[in-house]
Amino acid sequence: MRSSHRAIPNSWAATSAGALAVALIASAMASGTVAAQDADMDFTQEGGEGGADMDFTQEGGEGGEGAEGGEGAEAGGGGGGGGDIMDDLAGGGGEVEAGAERPTRTTEAREEIFAVQQIYALRINRVELAPSAAFTLNDPFVSHSAVSLGLNYWWTNVLAIGVNFLWYEGLEQESDLNFFIRRSTRLAVPVSAYQFGAHLNFTYVPLYGKFAMFNEFIFQWDAYIVGGVGLMRTRPVPVVDPEVRRFDFDVRIAFNLGIGLRVFVTRWLAIFGEIRNYMYLEQLEALEVALGEQRFNGPGDDLEGNTWVQDSVAFTSNVTVHLGLTIFLPFDFEYRLPR
Repeated sequence: MRSSHRAIPNSWAATSAGALAVALIASAMASGTVAAQDADMDFTQEGGEGGADMDFTQEGGEGGEGAEGGEGAEAGGGGGGGGDIMDDLAGGGGEVEAGAERPTRTTEAREEIFAVQQIYALRINRVELAPSAAFTLNDPFVSHSAVSLGLNYWWTNVLAIGVNFLWYEGLEQESDLNFFIRRSTRLAVPVSAYQFGAHLNFTYVPLYGKFAMFNEFIFQWDAYIVGGVGLMRTRPVPVVDPEVRRFDFDVRIAFNLGIGLRVFVTRWLAIFGEIRNYMYLEQLEALEVALGEQRFNGPGDDLEGNTWVQDSVAFTSNVTVHLGLTIFLPFDFEYRLPR
C-alpha cells in the first residue's frame, strides 16, 4: 500500500532548521540581558511600617552598595554616583513634604491703568485774560489796526462766555493806493473809520492735543470757535468832498464769528492766534456832490435832504487777525477724578 504523503525536499528542511536555530539564540540572549538587569537593579520593598524604600541605584558602582547606598543618599542628600536619581534630576534641592499644600491665589490682582493722559491745563472755573494786537486782512484802502483785550469765564472745560474790547482810533491808516488813485483819476472809494468795538462772545473748544517740536519739546494746543454780537462805533471818512463834508461817529450793531488756535507755554500761559470777521451795516459817503446850497445839506441840518451819505446802508465785513497772549487765573488748579 502506497503512502499519500510526499517527501519533503531536503533544501526546505534545512532552511527551517536554520531559522529555528536563530530564534533560539535570540531568545537566549534576551533572557541573559534581563537576568543581568535583575542582578543590578533592586526593586524589592524592605520592611518598614507604611514606608516603601525603592532603590533605583545600580550595584557595583563607585558610589554605594545596594540598599545601604540608598540609605546614605537619604541621610546625606547623595554624593558621588550613589545619590538618588530623582534628586539629581530635581537639581539636588531640598526635600518637599508630600502633604504640603501649595499657596493658592484667593483674590485676583487688579490695577487701574489710565491709557489717556490727563488734560494739560484745565479751563473749568478759570478766568481767561487775553490781550492782543489786531490787523485787518481784507481792506486794501484802509488799515483798521487795533489793540484788543478779551475777558472770558469758563463754566465748563470747553465752553466760555466773555467780552472783548477793541480800540481803533489813532491806529488806523489810509493806504497810499487809495490816495494816489483819488488824485490821479478823480475817483474815490468810500471808506470808514472805527473808534472802538465791544462784543459779547461765546467760545467752544472742540479740539485739543499736543505736538512735538525739534524732537525735544512737547506743546499742548487747543482749537476753538468764537462768535457773538456787539457794538461798533464808526463813521464815514470824507474823501469825495472833504472840503465841506464832516461826519461824526455813530453806533452800529455788529456780529462776529471766528476760529482760533492756542498753544500752551505753561499751565497758565499760552500764545494764541485767531481770525475773526466783524460784520455790520455801514452808512457810506455819497459818491455824488450836490450843486448849489444842497451841497451843504449834511446830517442833522434843517435843510431838506441829506446829500452827504448814500441812500442805503452797505454790508461791511472786516476780517481781522488777532495775535496775543492768554493768561489763566488762578494759576493753579486741581484735578478731581471720578470715584
